[in-house]
Amino acid sequence: MSWLNAEAFTAFGQPIKWADMTGNLIGLTALALGWRRSVWTWPAQFVSGLVLFAAFATAHFTGSAGKQVVVMVVAAWGWWQWSRGRGQAQDGSIAVRFATRRERAAMAAAALLGTLAVGGLFTLYPVLSWAPWPDAYIFVGTLVAMYAQARGMVEFWFAWLLVDLVGVPFAFTNGYAFSGFVYVIYGALVLWGLRDWWQRSRTAPALEGVAA
Repeated sequence: MSWLNAEAFTAFGQPIKWADMTGNLIGLTALALGWRRSVWTWPAQFVSGLVLFAAFATAHFTGSAGKQVVVMVVAAWGWWQWSRGRGQAQDGSIAVRFATRRERAAMAAAALLGTLAVGGLFTLYPVLSWAPWPDAYIFVGTLVAMYAQARGMVEFWFAWLLVDLVGVPFAFTNGYAFSGFVYVIYGALVLWGLRDWWQRSRTAPALEGVAA
C-alpha cells in the first residue's frame, strides 16, 4: 500500500499525496454527514482514519498511525451512540443540544490536560511526532470534537473551529497541502453546521441517555 504516500499531483506548487487527498475527502464527507445529523458520519470517519492509518503505517510513522487507531475507536463509539439514539428528533435524525456548564468545563479541562499529557509524551518520544505540541493539540482537539458530536452537543462545531486554527498552518508547513485546503472548506462547513445545529437545539428533545 505504499502508493498511498505517492504524489498524486501538484497544486499551486504543493505536492498532493494520495493518502492525504483520499483520507481528507472522506473526512470532509463525514463532516457534511455530521451537519445533516446522519448516523453515516461515523462509518465515514472510521474509513478516513483507516486510510490514514494505512498510509502512516506503510511510511513507518508509528505515532501517527497509532493516533488514527484512537480516532477509529472513537468513531466506532460514536456510531454506537448515535445508533442508540436514532429517532429522537421529529424528522427521525439525531437530536442535538447545548452542553451544560459542567460538561463544557469538563471538556475544556480534558482538552487542556490531554494536550499537556500527549504533548509531553510526544516530546519525550520524538519518534511519535515531528511537531509535538501542534500535533498534540490537533489530536486531542479532534477527540474532544468527536466526543461532543457523539453526545449530540452543539459545542462539537466550536471544537472543530479551534482545531482548524492550528490545523491549517500546521498542514501547509508539514507537506500536507491537501489537508490545509480541506481544512479551509471544513471552516465553511463548520459555520453552516453550527448555525443548523444551533437552531435545531432550540426545539429538538435531548438525546436519550445523554442528558446532563
